[in-house]
Amino acid sequence: MSPPRRRASGRSNPRRKAAPRRDFWDGVDASEEPVTLIRAAEDASAMIRSLGPPPLPGRETIAERYLALAFDKASRRAVALAAASGLMDMAELDD
Repeated sequence: MSPPRRRASGRSNPRRKAAPRRDFWDGVDASEEPVTLIRAAEDASAMIRSLGPPPLPGRETIAERYLALAFDKASRRAVALAAASGLMDMAELDD
């Protein structure tokens, strides 16, 4: 029979070095990158509709309607946040 193994003590190993701590943003200045302005989607639910009807037998039509309303609402909120942040491309609105 082999002798019992020694348990690791609760103390840290003094030979082991701790990893250097870094700032979350790592000191990168965000103003260096050019900001791309965004445009509002003409049809917020187009990508989801391209996947096909929802797998809800007998309720596909109403499910599509509710999903389209939810995507439209999310799209409007995203546009509002982008406009409040100054990220909207307002050139198309001037026309």
